[in-house]
Amino acid sequence: MLQDMHNQIKCPIAIPPQVQTNDSTAIVGNIIDLLGFGSCEFVILYGGITDANVTFTTLLEDGNDPTLSDHAAVGDSCLLGTEEGATPLYSDDNTSFKLGYLGPKRYVRLTITPSGNDAGDINIAALAILGYPRVEPIEDQAVASA
Repeated sequence: MLQDMHNQIKCPIAIPPQVQTNDSTAIVGNIIDLLGFGSCEFVILYGGITDANVTFTTLLEDGNDPTLSDHAAVGDSCLLGTEEGATPLYSDDNTSFKLGYLGPKRYVRLTITPSGNDAGDINIAALAILGYPRVEPIEDQAVASA
């Protein structure tokens, strides 16, 4: 028998769906507030990646300031999976990756940095799935990006 997850998660947009063309600028995600939740999993979605020499770096940062002015890279001991394992190759079209957070900080932010994206497109989006709420059920409403 399946169990109800619908009323126990919130899914704010970490990186809004976008296409980055011929650009190696870092794709800095929204700041995700973990208040009231006991778990956080990022799901990163890639569509077509048309530049054959692009490489990526995935970074997860955390902090206690709402603007993340105190941000620091999340240590490996606070991750479920690895940033490297959540990083695609240029040939990873139409794939998804996940990266979990176990740290003690209130705010987190995902950043994807392409390098060498000089001749193509990167289609990307990411969600943060927040679970184990302190108050249930979670209201069924659209969650806008920050």
